[in-house]
Amino acid sequence: MDAAWIARTRWRWRGAWMWPAFVVMAIADGWIGRALPISPPSQSVISGVIVGLVLNLICIVVLSAPIGALLRRVRRDLPVAIARNYAGVLCVLLVTAGFVGIGLAKRSTITHDSTTMHDAVVRAAAYIGDHAPAAFAARADHLDALVIQEGSIYRVCVDNAAETRYYCVVVREGLPLDRSVTPAGSEPNATLARGD
Repeated sequence: MDAAWIARTRWRWRGAWMWPAFVVMAIADGWIGRALPISPPSQSVISGVIVGLVLNLICIVVLSAPIGALLRRVRRDLPVAIARNYAGVLCVLLVTAGFVGIGLAKRSTITHDSTTMHDAVVRAAAYIGDHAPAAFAARADHLDALVIQEGSIYRVCVDNAAETRYYCVVVREGLPLDRSVTPAGSEPNATLARGD
């Protein structure tokens, strides 16, 4: 009786890694999502943890039984519950590897978009400094940028000192410097972002 209990305890100890891995990898997914965001330009740790928890759970529910059955074909000595537990750990690790892979794949896109945004703001500041009325030109270092089309079209505005009027331009990346910036009215970006 004692030998059977010890054997059962040993199997349980060996196979009881799925739920601890589930929790640890969900937290890791949050930090990975923060460092390598899946949804650019940034992602919070909490949203990464939530996405990780949901994907881990779906993966465990859907894939742990079939992967566990395949594992039992290779190792017939494994009990069903232990094989499924090992498969669940594999599922959790695959989700985390997916987070890393997608994050690394999107990193170049994020870097490119950040660079083009910076370039658009520099172009807008130069144009506003040269062409805008004095009240706006003096504040060309207080710009507000809105992405119209990521990586190519931006709307950049500056307000007067009283923050009652705006001078806005549209910057089109990819055009020569002298043709890339055009005036774009006086509505603040906040109004356009809300869809008003």
